[in-house]
Amino acid sequence: MDVRIGMKDVAREVAIETEESAEAVEAAIAAAIKDSSLLSLTDAKGRKVLVAGAGIAYVEFGAPAQRPVGFAQG
Repeated sequence: MDVRIGMKDVAREVAIETEESAEAVEAAIAAAIKDSSLLSLTDAKGRKVLVAGAGIAYVEFGAPAQRPVGFAQG
């Protein structure tokens, strides 16, 4: 699952591809925003990403990008 987090006063988004469920990610984000604590997510490669809950402006959930399979002629 693809998660994009927009931060207050920052032009770039934090983009993470995670294997966690949408419900688990949503619960972690809601808790971090409510408590103004750190949001901790682990991406698909096992790297941990920490985001300040107080700085979160918006969150987008989406399906991971599908990679094409096979060979293209062109």
